[in-house]
Amino acid sequence: MDSATDPNTIKEDPVSVTVSAPPSKGIQQGVGESPSSSTSPAAPSRYESQKRRDWNTFLQYLKNHKPPLSLARCSGAHVIEFLKYLDQFGKTKVHMTGCPYFGHPNPPGPCSCPLKQAWGSLDALIGRLRAAYEESGGRPESNPFAARAVRIYLREVREGQARARGIPYEKKKRKRTSVTTSAVGINVSAVAATQAVDYGGVSGGTAGNLGTATTTTSL
Repeated sequence: MDSATDPNTIKEDPVSVTVSAPPSKGIQQGVGESPSSSTSPAAPSRYESQKRRDWNTFLQYLKNHKPPLSLARCSGAHVIEFLKYLDQFGKTKVHMTGCPYFGHPNPPGPCSCPLKQAWGSLDALIGRLRAAYEESGGRPESNPFAARAVRIYLREVREGQARARGIPYEKKKRKRTSVTTSAVGINVSAVAATQAVDYGGVSGGTAGNLGTATTTTSL
């Protein structure tokens, strides 16, 4: 999200997750006491709480829609309409084409360009709503949040904001994992071959190691 000092910088709130340890059972029990079978329910995670709030917000949007719209009749077009509605609450400066700071990653001064929802926020929101829809009984094949039109809209928002703000969005490259296989010969009464696979420097132990042939396979 935008900070107070730099209108073109996205600043996200730090994620704080509190994990509470389950109550420990007593080692000894008093006379006449019985162990308690009830346990306190675990608090929902930050992701689950946010997903529930997003889902309730979308349902309220459908209720206030004119005319009111049921979830069964909701389509990808209505989802895009909802995303555009959320732009009024955005905090990310997106420069217009005629703005002198268009494509400038660090503008030296303020401008009158509108604030919108950042592409990353919208993309994460759609992911939570897509999961909430199916958890609420919706069928995956009729999930409006997974519609092709929604994916195209998000791609257009990403590319448009990248040009306007001069900050390209690059996909993270997948790291290539190297797996090393060692063939170890052990002489007991006959020659036997065993293999040890090295994952991050941890390999299986061997005894009576007489010879090792190492091959590296790139996955």
